[in-house]
Amino acid sequence: MSKVRIVSTVIIATTISGILLASEPDDKYRRMDDIQYAEVDGQRLLLDLYLPADVVNPPVVVWVHGGAWRRGSKSNMPLADLVKHGFAVASVDYRLSPVAKFPAQIHDCKAAIRYLRGNSAKYGINAERIGVAGSSAGGHLAALIGVTNHHKGLEGELGDHRDQSSSVQATVDYFGPTNFMTILQQSTPHGLSVRVPALELLLGDAPEKEPKLSRLASPVFHVGPDDPPLLLIHGDQDPQVPINQSHELHSKYKNHRLSVHFEVVHGGAHGGDAFFDSRRTELVRDFFRQHLAKQSDGTR
Repeated sequence: MSKVRIVSTVIIATTISGILLASEPDDKYRRMDDIQYAEVDGQRLLLDLYLPADVVNPPVVVWVHGGAWRRGSKSNMPLADLVKHGFAVASVDYRLSPVAKFPAQIHDCKAAIRYLRGNSAKYGINAERIGVAGSSAGGHLAALIGVTNHHKGLEGELGDHRDQSSSVQATVDYFGPTNFMTILQQSTPHGLSVRVPALELLLGDAPEKEPKLSRLASPVFHVGPDDPPLLLIHGDQDPQVPINQSHELHSKYKNHRLSVHFEVVHGGAHGGDAFFDSRRTELVRDFFRQHLAKQSDGTR
């Protein structure tokens, strides 16, 4: 059974994996912890749901945490501003690469989206307006979710809501890898020291030795004419995921004449306060407001 918390005055300011986690004081919302959305091989797959106060049928943003696919937690949720402005946020855990290799991670995330749609009436959320966002490895998964709407090979069969769609209507990718076939050629020595073991653990071997799986896992190879709007946020000094990774996905979107915005954080590395400052927070809020919410306060 999930735990419910009513949060009134909360101030959290801590940096985990380069992400500033913060919530505004005097921000009221209802938080439901450890909701089970599926179970696989005896492992419960959980999400935390943040529901804004006094908002009827809010749109939902699914947050996917980073951590090189091998660590991290749903508790690291930096989108409190969205909850304050009338969005529900679901922060999901997924199977990490020491437990299961790809495509387990995308199967889990899609199962979480199907669960939210299947239980939209229960939680009072808008099943027709779901966005996704994530950072680093979570940015990769968020981007992959966005460009693989209706992709049977990546859907998986987890959970009790397989009749529901896992499609999303908007995507925000914070500095996520997008092409496993090129990332190692673009990387710095430091980037290689991080990404080589992470990718080998995720894929079961080096990308060049698993080309079919690497392409399946790479968002750039899935972009099509019906993909949802995309916001890319990447630092031009990123030592772990080269900014060219976002340039590649941006180019694919432009080639298909899709809605896309690329926000370059000048001087930005791999995460940090600049990605969640007032400017980028407002940028993300306005992006989701434009594509998910009909009114500025998130109400109907």
